[in-house]
Amino acid sequence: MSTMNFSVPDDVKEAFNEAYKGQNKSAVIAELMREAVERAQRKQRSHEAISRILDRRKHAPALTDEELRAAREEGRP
Repeated sequence: MSTMNFSVPDDVKEAFNEAYKGQNKSAVIAELMREAVERAQRKQRSHEAISRILDRRKHAPALTDEELRAAREEGRP
């Protein structure tokens, strides 16, 4: 197990200590860090997916408004 040291504003420290009074604060911090890592990873995957979509759109065939309208109406009763 590793040790990490962080500086935080006094009001954040006090609010954290109050919110997690009586709990294992190391375990709480570890869980919050896991959640932050997962959130950052999801955000990165999202950015990568958006980049792939935008790149594919560059190579997609361009259609005129009339072609799009005709495609929407095709097969409608």
